[in-house]
Amino acid sequence: MIPRLRFMTGGTSDGGPSTPLGHGDEPLLDAYSRSVMSAVDTVGPSVVKIDVARSRRARREASRTDERPHPGGSGSGFIFTPDGLALTNSHVVHRAAKISAHLQDGREVPADLVGDDPDSDLAVIRLQADDLPAVTLGDSSVLRPGQLVIAIGNPLGFQTSVTAGVVSALGRTLRAQSGRLIDNVIQTDAALNPGNSGGPLVDSRGRVIGVNTAVILPAQGLCFAIPVNTARFVASHLIRDGRVKRAQLGIGGHIVRLRKPIVRAHSLDGDSALMVVHVETGSPAHVAGLREGDVVIAFNDHSISGVDDLHRLLTQEHIGVKSRLSVLRGGERLLVEIVPGESGQVAD
Repeated sequence: MIPRLRFMTGGTSDGGPSTPLGHGDEPLLDAYSRSVMSAVDTVGPSVVKIDVARSRRARREASRTDERPHPGGSGSGFIFTPDGLALTNSHVVHRAAKISAHLQDGREVPADLVGDDPDSDLAVIRLQADDLPAVTLGDSSVLRPGQLVIAIGNPLGFQTSVTAGVVSALGRTLRAQSGRLIDNVIQTDAALNPGNSGGPLVDSRGRVIGVNTAVILPAQGLCFAIPVNTARFVASHLIRDGRVKRAQLGIGGHIVRLRKPIVRAHSLDGDSALMVVHVETGSPAHVAGLREGDVVIAFNDHSISGVDDLHRLLTQEHIGVKSRLSVLRGGERLLVEIVPGESGQVAD
């Protein structure tokens, strides 16, 4: 079961009672403090507070979905190129009519949206300023549980707030507000609060290893960051295309449990699959002849146990490429040829 998340858009943490330290702990404490302070000195100047205003139309559209119809909001971000490109969360700037960034030197500068990817909850904005301090991006693939990490952001508008903790776990999975799963998420106990969204998660050497994004409420110490390797990949596509291209079939569906005789008869890997409940007119699925009630069990020989499996497989490489769907229809197994389209493109 995927826990309920709070995506942070607009926060402070309460610390518990402190425990007295013995004299033997002072050198260790000094080393810990120096690591945190050094990382903050390195990355802090690149962290920005982001303020967003949304149009009336965007607020009306948000009110018809699961999104909260705020007139505006704030979050965090960090500059990763000297010419003003900054990373933040998609939910911070999504449908923004106006974006402004507050720099550490006191300046407030306008910013433009370069690209937005709700499926990974990442976005790139460009600050209208030059010669800006940029962070160094690290490598999230070498992280280990227990490793020291520092979060920097603007919770509840308190600019450049710092919290520290450890990597609690790796490889977590969270569901974005778009409905897609975000894989390989970093779990940390470095306190995050509303307004930290989009800020950097940093290692002890001042390298950004994640983008802070969500907390689980009402739990404490369960915070999450998108790994920087994912952010680097997504940012490159947003800069080039303004979006991340993904393949789509044009179907809606839900998980169904298959009866054991069907699983045995078709030598299936599992007892769940994806039942088609909607086929969009003019979509690749419609052209391929998919019907409501069809049960999708495989895509290009990869087993499908639900919509999340299909989403993971529908990458950019499959757009416009003939593919194969294994489908159960009326108890019979069919092989359907289909050419996935690009997600977000209007069918002819």
